[in-house]
Amino acid sequence: MTFDWLNIAKRLEAIAQTGFTYSKDDYDKERYQEIREISHTIFKHYTEAPLEKIRELFAKENGYPTPKVDIRGVVLQKDQILLVKEKTDGLWSLPGGWADIGYTPSEVVVKEVKEEAGLDVKPMKLMAVLDKKRHAHPPSALHVYKMFFLCHITGGNLEPGMETSEVAFFSQDELPDLSAERNTLEQIHLLFENGQNPEAPTRFD
Repeated sequence: MTFDWLNIAKRLEAIAQTGFTYSKDDYDKERYQEIREISHTIFKHYTEAPLEKIRELFAKENGYPTPKVDIRGVVLQKDQILLVKEKTDGLWSLPGGWADIGYTPSEVVVKEVKEEAGLDVKPMKLMAVLDKKRHAHPPSALHVYKMFFLCHITGGNLEPGMETSEVAFFSQDELPDLSAERNTLEQIHLLFENGQNPEAPTRFD
């Protein structure tokens, strides 16, 4: 029998965080801290991240644990898709990032495309909402939902931003090396297929 240890670690961390949020008993909080340390040890083993970095990551989380939301802009033009080269890993991704407090999902995608690619866009359709764990991304300590919005260009100039070094359009059969942490080849193909069919429903999970 094999176990999905990464998801077990995520559940343990969620239980511990919930316990800290609602428990008023110091003894119980001590037990929840033990559970948290066990989950961090599993994360360290399966993600190869330093233990201190894992502790730092979850120290920022409080309240009832919920998935984080990653929002990506899909700009298609003449059978090509807009990608940006990330400074952090030198690989290519759809412009986007974490959802921001105080912004609607569509406002986030407008802001991210402008900041990372220099273009003004109007979101036209929610193409997909995907659970990161069900796709071929590298192991992650966080549970993430990814939202992909089809966008129409309304202005601006194609240029990189503070977090990107290059911006370009690519055809489906000439894609550059992708940042698998942010998007997979399968997802890009899915978005091309969805974008070519205006009646295609939103994909999920």
